Parts: sequence; C-alpha cells; structure tokens
Amino acid sequence: MKRLAKRMSRLGTETAFDCLCRAKALEHKMEVVHLEIGEPDFDTPKHICESAKRAIDQGWTHYGPSAGLPELREAIADYAGRVRGIRFSPEQVVVTPGGKPVMAFAIMALVEEGDEVIYPNPGFPIYESMISYMGGRPVPIQLREEKDFRLDAEEMASLMNPRTKLIIINSPQNPTGGVLTREDLRMIADIAQKSDAWVLADEIYSEILYEGKFESISQFPEISRHLIILDGFSKTFAMTGWRIGYGIMPAEMATLLAKIQTNTNSCTASFTQRACLDALKGPHDEVNQMVAEFRRRRDTIVDGLNEIPGFRCKKPAGAFYAFPNTEGTGTDCEVLADRLLEESGVACLAGTCFGKYGNGFIRFSYANSVENIEKALEKVRKALANR
Repeated sequence: MKRLAKRMSRLGTETAFDCLCRAKALEHKMEVVHLEIGEPDFDTPKHICESAKRAIDQGWTHYGPSAGLPELREAIADYAGRVRGIRFSPEQVVVTPGGKPVMAFAIMALVEEGDEVIYPNPGFPIYESMISYMGGRPVPIQLREEKDFRLDAEEMASLMNPRTKLIIINSPQNPTGGVLTREDLRMIADIAQKSDAWVLADEIYSEILYEGKFESISQFPEISRHLIILDGFSKTFAMTGWRIGYGIMPAEMATLLAKIQTNTNSCTASFTQRACLDALKGPHDEVNQMVAEFRRRRDTIVDGLNEIPGFRCKKPAGAFYAFPNTEGTGTDCEVLADRLLEESGVACLAGTCFGKYGNGFIRFSYANSVENIEKALEKVRKALANR
C-alpha cells in the first residue's frame, strides 16, 4: 500500500488475538482448549447487565462528557481510593473505552521524538508498540524468573538518563503473574521523583491477587504529581467486551487526556458507564468467587506443568497467567507453542509474544475451567512424550 505514514511500520499488535483466530479456524477438525486469550471466562454479573438494560431503556444512549459521567468519576475516585488506601478526587479521573486508551493517550501526551520509555519485558506487547508508534525509544527492563518476575528497581535506576520521560510498571503482571512489593514500589517512586520522570502504573489486575493486599505506587505521595494509574472493569468484573476503563492522574493531566479523547472517540458509551456505577456500588460476591476459582485453577495448572518433564513454572501471585520456563524441553518456545496448537489443540502463546526476554517461556491463560485445564495438561504431556 502506497503513501502510508512511516509510523505505521512501527506499530505492533497483540498476538493473543492472532492466536485466537488460528485456534478458531482449527476447531472444525479438532478439539481446541483455549488458554491463549487474556479474559475471564465468567459472565458479567447479572446485576451489571440488568443495569445496562435499564440505562438503555431510560435513554442513556447519547453523548456524555469526554472525561466521563460526573457520577461515575466520583464513584471511581471513591472506589479506587478505598482499594489503594488513599484519597482521589473525581477531577483526577478520565473514563475511557477500555484500558488501552489510557496507555495510548498518556504516551501521546508525554512522549516526544527520541524520548525514552522504560517498560517491563516480558510484558504487555502494546507498551512497546505504542512507544515506538509515537516516536519514542522503548527501553526494556528484563523481568527475571529468579526474582519471581519482579522489576528490579536497581537495574531500572541504571537505565535512567536525562532522556527518560516515562516509566511503565504493571503489577500484578501480564504475562508472568509477578507482583511488585511495597519496597519495590517505594524504590521506583524514589527513582522517578529524583529524575522528574512520569510513571504509568498499569493496575488492571489490582483485584486479582492471591496472597496479601494489593500494593499501589500511588501510596507514595512524592510521585503523585507525575503518576497516571490505569485500571478498569474488564478483568475485575468480567467485562472485557464492554470496553470501559479509566485513568487516575493529576487533574491537569486529566483535562489534557479528556481533550485527546474529544479528538479521538468523543466519549465512552453512557449506558455502559451507568452499568459500571452498579458494578462499583453493588455486591462484590461474584468477584470474590471468581478470584477464588482463579486461585484453584492456578494451583491446578502450576502443579500440572511442574510435573511435565522440561517445564519449570513459578506460582503466580496475581492475574490469571502461568508462565513456565520451557528451555528444558530443548524446543524453541515459538516452535513449541505452534506444535501444541496445531498438533495437540492447546492454544497458548510463546513468551516472545511479550518481548525478547520472554524467549524460553510459554504463557498459558488459566481463564478456563479446571476440567479443560486438566485436559490441556494431558495433551501437553502426550505431545512432549511423542517427540
């Protein structure tokens, strides 16, 4: 195609969706166990769905303010503050169609040509994609298995320089399930504050945590004037297809991100925002049950993977991904992931889908039933035994 902007050559993608398409195409000839896509397999709680239906019937089908409905911004500020043990104001909140716009808008607002952005690797692939697309220089920091896939703050400090504009952190983390400790976050906050760098804290898995309490970098006030928090409803409330997320940031930055939203997609759908009010204010029972079930699935898949020769798997502390080291199989992780899909019907992602430091690993999403997870484990065992 002729005359495209050069930046289009720098735009990456999210390979989980490519794998999902390939897996769906194979279903006409074999059974496929889907462990590739990162979304809860649970239905959205009924009271949230009923709220959306009522909102449509009540006429919440028109434009709303670019930053979000005032009542939802207020509810988010209150809810997110309670989760993190601090106080936010509604003026700090911007409601977006999914969590990715917060990421994209923040990079768009902050990063100029040649600015450096430190981001976790292996990590969510859209970080690197959007940094490159906006003309920034992606600077990966390796998440190491021996450190339970926690970002090493001392190593991060060594990557900082006057060109560092933004640091991206993600905890609980995709694809590894790693979780940053309070001390990790304190060190990151100190480094960012001394360097006058912004921090984008992707906390979309904040409520899918299996041990202890959630720790947010927002608890350190010295970073507040340069902090953007990304969160949303997709993972916590099983609302991936609803496309609604939010960012929390200094009020001045919220005004700027709302302005970008005015220029791109105007606003987030009003009836989904009304439903999210009931998500935040309604019963939390189904969310708690979902996390308890994810814990059961985590134990099943991690124990099972560690019994397979050639696999070595850390137990994730959050999110819903297992990220086993597969170097012991003697097979390249991309080749192995392809074989597991095409020959055994197990859809999973090579670690390199999440960056160069994911080489030697595979990601399994355990957002599927225990029965299907056990079926997938048996297929993996047979595939490796028959090599």
